[in-house]
Amino acid sequence: MGLYSIYGYVDTLFDVYYYMLIAYVLLSWLPSARESFIGEILGKLCEPYLSIFRRFIPPIGGMIDISPIVALIALHFVRMGIMTLLSFIIR
Repeated sequence: MGLYSIYGYVDTLFDVYYYMLIAYVLLSWLPSARESFIGEILGKLCEPYLSIFRRFIPPIGGMIDISPIVALIALHFVRMGIMTLLSFIIR
């Protein structure tokens, strides 16, 4: 029973981080929203992960940053891999 709850917790953590990334990206559309309390917290949690992708993917036309899209896709694949490994361990 304990291993199934670990599977659920890990899955929920991925969900929470996924939505945090989306919220952080959406805050970039609002003027000075990233300087708010929530914006700063999200920045501290999301920026280290996003900066990995920003090093390799330059903005298109100097303004359009597609690195968050690639980061979300990569997070999805990491999630699938980890959840598959956990399902093998649980069996």
